[in-house]
Amino acid sequence: MSPTSQAVAAGPWRSLLPVFAACAAIGLQAGTAMPLVPLALERMGHDKLTIGIVAAAWGVGMLATASHIPRLAARWGAVPFIVGSVVVGSVLTVSYTLTDSVAVWFILTLLHGAMGGVPWVVSEIWMNVVVEEKRRGRVMAVYSMLVAFGLALGPFVLQVVGVYGPRPFITCAVLALLVALPLLPYWRTAPRIEHAEDSGYLQVVFMAPLAMLAGFACGLGEQVAFSFLPVYAVGAGVPAETGALWLSAFVIGNVVLQWPIGWMADHFDRRVVLAGCALASTLLVILLSMVSAQSIAIIAVIALWGGLSFAIYPVGLALLGQRIGGGDIARANTAFSMLYILGGLLGRPLAGAAMDTVGDPGLGWTLAVFYSIAGVAALLAFHRRR
Repeated sequence: MSPTSQAVAAGPWRSLLPVFAACAAIGLQAGTAMPLVPLALERMGHDKLTIGIVAAAWGVGMLATASHIPRLAARWGAVPFIVGSVVVGSVLTVSYTLTDSVAVWFILTLLHGAMGGVPWVVSEIWMNVVVEEKRRGRVMAVYSMLVAFGLALGPFVLQVVGVYGPRPFITCAVLALLVALPLLPYWRTAPRIEHAEDSGYLQVVFMAPLAMLAGFACGLGEQVAFSFLPVYAVGAGVPAETGALWLSAFVIGNVVLQWPIGWMADHFDRRVVLAGCALASTLLVILLSMVSAQSIAIIAVIALWGGLSFAIYPVGLALLGQRIGGGDIARANTAFSMLYILGGLLGRPLAGAAMDTVGDPGLGWTLAVFYSIAGVAALLAFHRRR
């Protein structure tokens, strides 16, 4: 019996426990790390467009190497590949403390993207390989919740270690190593990842276009939020540490809402669920600039926006697994992740330029355009299939 068959026979939830734990660690490290470079560049006096370009380098690095992930994971095994990538990523994180050159930080972020995409993409392939269709929405919801839980804790780590100087970067490097710990006992028994050599990335995109659009729109919204929400808060007169806590509200909404939305995705048409999440997110990001940054109401808006916009991702993953299987799932998962990153790659400079041009409301209006496109596309897909 193959490792994949053994994992499925052991039960879908049990076979996912190690990857769930690793995903929670991924979220914790990311939630701690993502605000650091934008806030440091803001403190150095760089404009928001520059901040967006440097932050987008992570996506460039990931896009440049992602097409090799399924093949390398199939050759080396899921766990060895993930462990190697997080060790290299930790070394790169420490390297930020050695210079304050924007050009060097761009290169480090580029290299970090090449390494950082590995545990994320391979863990999602792992989940889609072993999960049963009737539980797919809830499994992806649990995955999203655990990542969000880690993301929510990240800003609290920054309250302890600070947001400026070497200490937070060194802390992030240590946290990255936690990703490997729950996976080490499964070095040889993790599910085998199949790689279909005869299937191209463009082909799998056209096999599930709505799911791919969901990945793009969610990636744009989430990555822009994590890059610019703390900057938006500082511009609105909120302390940097409090602005980092806004990110906690953003992801706490995910922790609260993902299970019910995942349940809905398993019991109702996933296109309708996707449309509801995307269109509601459109309204919330428009509302963001209309609510005082010093009021309690802003936390409620951010939490709802976080929960509903995060849900676009696991619902999209469930749609992807529903449409594509076999050896194509590894390539499809990678394409989905690449489109998520491409969304952030385009969205960060767009949002930065919009905020430089029209002020803080440019953040919400940029996101509203792309959320609304995904929502309308989901409704049209539902209507056409009916």
